[in-house]
Amino acid sequence: MSDTNETWMPAETPLPMRAQAFSRRPDEARRTIPRWRLGAIAWRVGAFGPPLLITLSLIYGIVQWFGSGGFTLQEGIVVTLVGLTFVWISLSVSAVCIAALKLWLGRGRESDAPRAAQRVALLVPVYNECPWDVLGNVAAMRRELARGRKRDDYAFFILSDTRDPEIAAEEERAVAQLRQEAGEIPVHYRRRTENTDKKVGNINDWIARWGANWDAMVVLDADSLMTGAAIRHLSDALARDPDAGLIQTFPVLISAETLFGRMQQFATSVYGWLLAEGLALWSGSEGNYWGHNAIIRTKAFADSAQLPYLRGRGGKNELILSHDFVEAGMLRRAGWAVRFLPRAGGSFEETPSSLIDFVLRDRRWCQGNLQHLRLLTARGFHPISRFHMLQGAFAYLLSPAWFVLLVIWSAILPMTQAPVSYFHASNPLYPVWPQMSEMNGVWFLVFIYFMLLLPKVAAAALLFFSKGVARLYGGAGRFALTTLFEIALAIIYAPILMVQQTAAVVRAALGRPNPWAPQQRGNTSYSWSTLIRFHWLETILGVVMVTGMATGVLSAWLAPVAVSLILAVPLSRLSSVRVADSSLKPLRLDTPLSLREPRVQTHARAERARLHALLKAPAPGSIAAE
Repeated sequence: MSDTNETWMPAETPLPMRAQAFSRRPDEARRTIPRWRLGAIAWRVGAFGPPLLITLSLIYGIVQWFGSGGFTLQEGIVVTLVGLTFVWISLSVSAVCIAALKLWLGRGRESDAPRAAQRVALLVPVYNECPWDVLGNVAAMRRELARGRKRDDYAFFILSDTRDPEIAAEEERAVAQLRQEAGEIPVHYRRRTENTDKKVGNINDWIARWGANWDAMVVLDADSLMTGAAIRHLSDALARDPDAGLIQTFPVLISAETLFGRMQQFATSVYGWLLAEGLALWSGSEGNYWGHNAIIRTKAFADSAQLPYLRGRGGKNELILSHDFVEAGMLRRAGWAVRFLPRAGGSFEETPSSLIDFVLRDRRWCQGNLQHLRLLTARGFHPISRFHMLQGAFAYLLSPAWFVLLVIWSAILPMTQAPVSYFHASNPLYPVWPQMSEMNGVWFLVFIYFMLLLPKVAAAALLFFSKGVARLYGGAGRFALTTLFEIALAIIYAPILMVQQTAAVVRAALGRPNPWAPQQRGNTSYSWSTLIRFHWLETILGVVMVTGMATGVLSAWLAPVAVSLILAVPLSRLSSVRVADSSLKPLRLDTPLSLREPRVQTHARAERARLHALLKAPAPGSIAAE
């Protein structure tokens, strides 16, 4: 069957995609970029050296402590898990440190060399998304691009995989409205009748049929929003760097109004930028791709990044779900640079508004990222590209590792010390918690919390002491209180996310796939019955932990984790509460972008409302219209 609305597409200009394989290197690879460069090596030594040394020192200290009373199997498991988990924590700390060092040394100058004009396609893949939200964003970006300089030619392509007929009809009406409005930047649309290979197949279909006429493509998500300046910046960066195959921006979260959404938005604004700076430094030309808000050289992608299938259970072909990391690695193994621009600015996306929505999205990402473990031995990948894939998988594997580590550590502590009695016969209803001196090993917990919070504290401190920055967050006092509030929330919600990610890993390992459904966007809330069904596991684990502590089987320092798990249901309910208009300003978790909304976001909101009114208005001549 042919696709629908091909009359709204330009004439086809086919660009064949070259078949790839993980079992062999590309037949033709560019060799203009050295595999290793001195500057990149220096930053990587600074990023990876300290975490390895600190982790080895920590392991040595724990082994010495355990060894004084004999080394058991449980203690061996603890040492192994400490090594696996702590090296990733300390990597974040070292990334923050080298980013701070680079900021102190000063930023490099960007090239202003002349460059040729380009044809840039802005691709918006959609699947059963809210039409007025998606097309409202497109209308706002189109308006932004029309305001600036006209060096490059741009066009939007709405690439629909929508299966719902009602949504598809609304998509067509919204696109028709934009196409009939005057504008220098065209908007094209096609809907595939078959959702072959999901988003990967959607993009590849566009490249194979229309890609030859476009030098580059900016891949956007359904909730992506970029300023005209940001899009032009990406175009300039690609045009001036003939070695670059892909350039990724650092998207900043916007539009959140609920507690959980604002918590993520504030964290990205305050802490994420410094981690992004560190990532850009140690990744160099071997950067990563996050699937959206990035510009890609079209021919480079066609020549080197068509994804092969994985061999799945029963010998069946299996689609790579988290395709972006792998496509970046394939571009780099073909000799193209993959770069990261952490300071481009003007690149935005939205975030799930509740804990449940976040977890549902995370389950899908978990399934895709764990597939990357099967690609670590593929031929031709650069070691840093392999590390990106390993890091993506470990982002989820760390949760079961942390969970097992916490349980074993808290269980063996009472066995390696004198028994601790929490209840005395003279007053059996009142627990007597052990003193710090009785809780040998609490230093470990304190040290872990210190390392987990250090990147947040360091980034917040840099902002706080940067002239004029705290004022952008509503003032120094408000910024400090909001930072403390976000850190407290992160600590409270972390155990719940740990259990949910552990369950997602187990589900993926058992071959129970999570449905790849559209992300819930906008504010959502759930009934108490839904919350109980969703969080029953955390609640039961919390009760078991408290019982274990009360009977002396588990160490009391597990109490903060247990309390969060027991309260998972009300905390999940709290996560969807709207805080954007709270009378207590620190509870709003405001950022500069929520206090002073970007112009493109204001335009997008207005365009969404306009298109929503248009699509929901009764059709002319209908009974409702009369």
